[in-house]
Amino acid sequence: MDVDVVVIGGGAMGSAAAWQLSLKGKSVRLFEQFDEGHHLGASHGATRNFNTAYPEDDYLSLVSEARNLWDALAEETGTTLLDLVGLANHGNVARLREVRSAHELRGIDSYFISAKEAQDRWQGMAFRGDVLFVPEAGRVRAADALKALRASAEAHGARFEYSTPVRDIRVLGEDRAVVVTDTQEVTAQRVVITAGAWTSKLIGAQVHLPRLVVTQEQPAHFTPIDGSLSWPSFNHAPDPGEPRDDYWYSPVYGMLTPGEGIKAGWHGVGPVMDPDARTFTAEPVQFEALRQYVREWLPGVDAESAVPISCTYTTTENEDFVLDRFGPLVVGAGFSGHGFKFTPAIGRVLADLADGVEAPRRFLAAGRS
Repeated sequence: MDVDVVVIGGGAMGSAAAWQLSLKGKSVRLFEQFDEGHHLGASHGATRNFNTAYPEDDYLSLVSEARNLWDALAEETGTTLLDLVGLANHGNVARLREVRSAHELRGIDSYFISAKEAQDRWQGMAFRGDVLFVPEAGRVRAADALKALRASAEAHGARFEYSTPVRDIRVLGEDRAVVVTDTQEVTAQRVVITAGAWTSKLIGAQVHLPRLVVTQEQPAHFTPIDGSLSWPSFNHAPDPGEPRDDYWYSPVYGMLTPGEGIKAGWHGVGPVMDPDARTFTAEPVQFEALRQYVREWLPGVDAESAVPISCTYTTTENEDFVLDRFGPLVVGAGFSGHGFKFTPAIGRVLADLADGVEAPRRFLAAGRS
């Protein structure tokens, strides 16, 4: 073998896999098709929400582990990675009550406040019903996280190679595969594929995966009107059966991105698109609907100041992740929309899969369609 493990894809999940594999003492080569810090996939940008508002036990286990690993990585690298400004969840209160019940069982700190109390606390936002606030949540410094993951992985022996697209993967046996680039062929015991929007293009003919839909999403940054206001991160779901929310495309997520403004966006409803044929242009009807949302629900920002952002989402039909192994191939896919917060824990799961430890049943590809 040339190396124990090749990782294909140098975004958040690939970097985390390389980090965790290197901590296990594996020899690791990571190939990323684009330059470091590129804006062509799903991992770029300064911030992501860090939210524990899940009712499902397996997701709560994963996000709790991720919190501990984020803290460990921050301490090791001397980097601030989490800003725990809190996260306000509102809309569809019935589901939020399920989340609160799950939090009580696990001892996760969260509590309801009234719409009036929320309005008094966060004057740049509007609220209709009770709000579930999670104080030990907030945002991940995403760009800094990628750098920290790479720094720790390389400190433990991993090798990151950018501008190195993989052209082929040849499976030679249960514990042997060859990864082909333009300049080399590397033999490895395991190949971890974390290729985001390019996953189906790369291995769709070799591995039976659930359908992965790639969309071009177009959130935006909006300029705050008053720089003195306090902003939590937020998730906002439409109220079931409420006609005033009929123009919504999906739930809305958002956060303060220091230096850029308040980020807000629809969730996973952008145009379906080939990742190699992106337009990078916001779909105008959806974009105007986002501005309408901002006018109604984020009065503390200038809705006309919208600076659009373009990124890819890669999702399964039910938005669960895919974490599974097929012979020497380990696949991580379908993270978009809510995956970044889990990044270091996903790296651990992928490293365990490479060692033959099965992922939680929810994330296995077998039996999916």
